[in-house]
Amino acid sequence: MDDFLGGPVRQSSSAYRLVLYRSDRADHVRPVGTDDAYRFLLPLEGELLVLRDGGRARLRPGTGGLLSPAARVRVVQHRPARALVMTIPAHEVDGRLHPEAALAADLDLSAGLGRVVADMVRAVGDEPLPEPQFDAACDRITELLCLVVAGGQRPPAPGHLAQVEAVVRRYVREHATDPGLTGAAMAQDLGWSLRQIQLALQRAGTTPRDLIREERLRVVRDRLRNPLDRDVTITDLAHATGFSSASALSHAFRRRYGVTPRDLRRLTASR
Repeated sequence: MDDFLGGPVRQSSSAYRLVLYRSDRADHVRPVGTDDAYRFLLPLEGELLVLRDGGRARLRPGTGGLLSPAARVRVVQHRPARALVMTIPAHEVDGRLHPEAALAADLDLSAGLGRVVADMVRAVGDEPLPEPQFDAACDRITELLCLVVAGGQRPPAPGHLAQVEAVVRRYVREHATDPGLTGAAMAQDLGWSLRQIQLALQRAGTTPRDLIREERLRVVRDRLRNPLDRDVTITDLAHATGFSSASALSHAFRRRYGVTPRDLRRLTASR
């Protein structure tokens, strides 16, 4: 398949892939892959012209684009160019963004959260990481990237709901393993009403319960991939991450990632 994956691989895992796209040729055309994954384009030098359904966007350093699996896209360069291209599993993006967001091009990555995302991608490209750390970094990049894209899709938030959402997400990351973590407990600790938190997360297409479960599952996945936790039983892992039982964890984990915790641990150990 003619795809951006033809570039030299900087980092890769079973979930994510980061390659350096580089071409010294002008008038070079590249179709984007049709597999079930998003592509995040981060130009480093030159200019990439993204063509889709009669529309176009010019990507230069300081901008970027997120292309969905459904997007029928070609990328044209009229002069030599370099870019980092991050392949992201579709399930990591779907649900966080509107389904029609097939092409989110010309994202501003020169300031604010966009610049944070660009800096993180470049840092991961420059620093070899063990697979669990690479996946953890890509998870965070994907989460922040979706916030950048969603900020361009949604109308300005009423009041301070956008700030509430950001604080709530950070709080959940820091307290995901607390067994008593709920939307109500979070609201009490943060000094907001539960309704404020619900409204803020509703803008992002989620709920307090779903956000807490998602973050707990990420913690479980990271620990299953960590050799230092290889002797921790699934039951102990479930209790340590706020699940009521090993069966509750296995059911939620399989729905989210398509494999059971035991299967993922076995696959990781066999590599």
